[in-house]
Amino acid sequence: MHVTHQRTVRAIAALLVIATLTQSVYTALYVAKLDVPRQLLWGAEGLLFPLLAALAGAAMVRSQRLTLAFAAIAFAAVLNLVQVGVGLTLFIPFSDAAKADPALAPVAGAIVAFAFFVYNAAKLLLGFAALLVGLSRLAAGSRALGGATALVGGMAMLANGVAIAAGDTVFGGIPLPGGSGVLATLLLALCLFGAGRDD
Repeated sequence: MHVTHQRTVRAIAALLVIATLTQSVYTALYVAKLDVPRQLLWGAEGLLFPLLAALAGAAMVRSQRLTLAFAAIAFAAVLNLVQVGVGLTLFIPFSDAAKADPALAPVAGAIVAFAFFVYNAAKLLLGFAALLVGLSRLAAGSRALGGATALVGGMAMLANGVAIAAGDTVFGGIPLPGGSGVLATLLLALCLFGAGRDD
């Protein structure tokens, strides 16, 4: 089956929008201290991210001007899959083990810290992609969307880079790395809906 580059890019954009929705729903429920359906949300992301990696890899080799941006999206999808896999398979067993034996609490904490490290690395790459695609759209005449995407993408790169280098506690509980990463992903998706026909 022949799939055009433009359709591939639109599919990538749609999957990125879905990812921002699942992550926003998870965060809203967690902040409101409501029951979070982790299996449902993370399970959906576990299906989404392999597809996103494959589509972004295909777009990467066919793109003329956004090769690096699609490479960043593809590798971010792989990292997100690892993070979701750790959350689904390791969080509950190690949390239960730490409750049964407090000596295992540091191990459980290390697993959570690893998941956040991978999460921040993925958001840094999505911020990088947003910066590149935003600058491309800016050059193509889309000043408002392109400029906002590039700016937020740069902020996401900086915030998540700091979280990786200094630890996620450096922001004092303010969800700047994750929040800026999700916003950059949404703006990236909006830019990609129009970028396929220009690439």
